[in-house]
Parts: sequence; C-alpha cells; structure tokens
Amino acid sequence: MAHLSLTLTRRWAAAPPALRIALIYLAARAVTTAMMVAAALQSTPLSRFGADPGLPDFIVAWDAQWYWLVAEEGYPSDLPLTPSGDVAENAWAFMPVFAFAAKAIGFLFGSWGMGAFLLSFAAGYFACLALHRLLRDRIGHRAAMWAVVFFASGPISAMFQVGYAETLFLLLLFLALDATVRRHYVLLYVLIPVMAFTRPGILAVALYLGLHGILRWWHRRDDPLPVREVVHIVALGALATVCGFAWQVIASVVTGDPGAYLATELAWRRNWIAGGAEGFIPFDGWIQASQFWFAQWGLPTAWGPIALALLVVATGAALLYLPQVRALGPDLRLWSASYLLYLLAVFFPQSSTFRLLLPLSPAWGAFAVPRSRAWRGGILVACLAGQWLWIYHVYALGNTFWQVP
Repeated sequence: MAHLSLTLTRRWAAAPPALRIALIYLAARAVTTAMMVAAALQSTPLSRFGADPGLPDFIVAWDAQWYWLVAEEGYPSDLPLTPSGDVAENAWAFMPVFAFAAKAIGFLFGSWGMGAFLLSFAAGYFACLALHRLLRDRIGHRAAMWAVVFFASGPISAMFQVGYAETLFLLLLFLALDATVRRHYVLLYVLIPVMAFTRPGILAVALYLGLHGILRWWHRRDDPLPVREVVHIVALGALATVCGFAWQVIASVVTGDPGAYLATELAWRRNWIAGGAEGFIPFDGWIQASQFWFAQWGLPTAWGPIALALLVVATGAALLYLPQVRALGPDLRLWSASYLLYLLAVFFPQSSTFRLLLPLSPAWGAFAVPRSRAWRGGILVACLAGQWLWIYHVYALGNTFWQVP
C-alpha cells in the first residue's frame, strides 16, 4: 500500500501542471454538481425554483436571466419605470460580452443556457491555469497548486457552472495581471476593452495600472523603466479609464438619458434601502449599508460606520504587513487594494457581496503559503463548507432578500 501511494505521488508530481489542474478542476466541479443536486432535492414550493428543480434551472437562474434577455432582445431604448416614476431594473446593468458569447456557443446546441454553461465551465478551467501561472513564480509551484485548489473549491465556485460572467472576467483579469507583472503590456490593449464589456470593474484596473506605474517609477534605479514602457503604462491607464466610462456613454446615447446607467444600477439598491438611491455619492453605499445591516441584526446603527472603519483599517494592515500576503508581491497587493477601493467607492454591500469579491482570488495564494498539511486541509474544508452554505441558501431556499447571489 505504501509503495502504491508513493508511486501515485510520483506520477502526480511528474504529470504536466495543465493535467493536474484539469483533474483538480474536474473533481471540484463534481463536488459542486453533487451539492447543487442536493440543493435541488431540498428545494420546496416556497423556493424561487419551486419543488423539484433541475440543474438547467440553476444554470439560467438569477442574473443569468438578464444575460439571456440581453442576448435575445438587446438593450431597451426606453428605460422602464416603476409606478413611482423611478428607473426600474433593466438590462443596462449587464455587459454584452458574456451574453453574446454564450449565444454564439449555444447556437450549436440550440440553447443559450448550454452555451452559458460551457463558456463558464471552460473559462473556469483556463482561469485556474492562469492563476497558477500568475502565482507560481511568487509562492512556488506547490503553493500555487494549492491556491488553485482553494479557488476551484471556494465558497462561490458554483459560478463556474452557471450563466454568470464572473469566470470569464476572472480569466481575462488573471491574464491581464500576469501580462502586467511580466511587462507584456501590449497584450493589455486587447484584454482591457474585452474586460470592460464583460462585467463592471475595469476602473479598478485603471487605478491598479496607475499604482503599478508609480511603483515602477519609484524603483526605476534598481528596475530600469524604459520610455516605451512609460508610454504603455500611461496609455493603458487612459484606455482603461475611457473603457470604464464607455458603457455609461453608450447607455446615455441609446436611451437619451445621460444618467441611464447609474439610474439602472441604483434601481437595485432601491430594493434594499428606501430613499437610499436618490443619487450616486462615492463611498456612501458602504456607510448606508453598515447602518442597514446593523439595524437588521438588532444592533445600534451608530455602530455600523465604526465597524466599517475598523474593517477598512484591518484590511489595509493585512495588505501591508501580513507576511503571507506580502509573499504575493507588490503588484498583486496593489491589485487587491485597487479593487477594494473601487468596491468601497461604488458598491452597496448586500447579498451579492461575496460574489463581487471574486476578483480578489489571487489572494488565495496567501492562504496557500503556509506549508502545514493541517492548515491547507482546514482551508479546503472551510471552502467546501462555505460552498455548501452558499448553494443551500441561494438554490435550495432562495426565498428571502439576503439569499440572492
């Protein structure tokens, strides 16, 4: 038995990384599928999905329905209104790349849902490959492989199997971060526009590129910074910024309403907090949400902003001082800081918060740095437990305001 175990270990170590990652990914997807089947069996008539839903129902559920609507009907030229005259939820909140790519793939199978599933599934595998490449030179091959395990098995990894744009965006993001770290800036001229029209978040990339440029300038004596690379960094930052606002411009031109996109995004916030969506004020969403959630938990609302401030300070300290995080290198820490600042500026924390944290997935490398088997095994168990809790609440129950992915 010991000889067999040693032989399998050697064969595993000798296998190409792409094959090992494929086996890890398929095993993780099998576990997720089993959890979704279990959730379907526990669904009741009180659930959004009713009794006895099937896996195809989960694939096209929640926001996937909006992407399907975009693929089938496009975007409205007239913004829908609520009875009170406010802009209602509509397709302008969802970018076109995933919707139409899924439609192109699904055309071969006669089903948009099948196309969405295959696109998310395939993008998830390639995202795992890109994550391993991004991390291996910083934390080592073995730790990078464990980071892939955590990423593929994480609490929100059902996204690899449903009609959401997250995994496609993550693939593009990991490729963009890797290209930046390796100074292959030319690739970003293609990646940035595609990312910008896949899902929101490209303004965080613009901020990251600015910080990356400052870092390169600061270390220019030890790490030479040629003029051509300065030009690339500045041009790419500008491109990301323009792309970040392009969708708002497109929505305003098509609808004739300069505030169409922001009004659409605020329509979702209005479902959570009455009077909290009269206009967009940067960073105000988190303050409102801290008070909202403390009220929901029966705690004094004045404690909410205090807890938020402590969370921000703790997160900043972790990025600066935790050795496991520092092991990821300055660029990945700058990306984490950029994306967190972006979320802090534009987002209202609600039931989708954990899903919106997925672009921080390179941070799985920090969890993989400690070499203790007990630690890594414990993190994997926590990932799987979190995944089941998420799937159970979102797909088996799905009957209250905080059970929306």
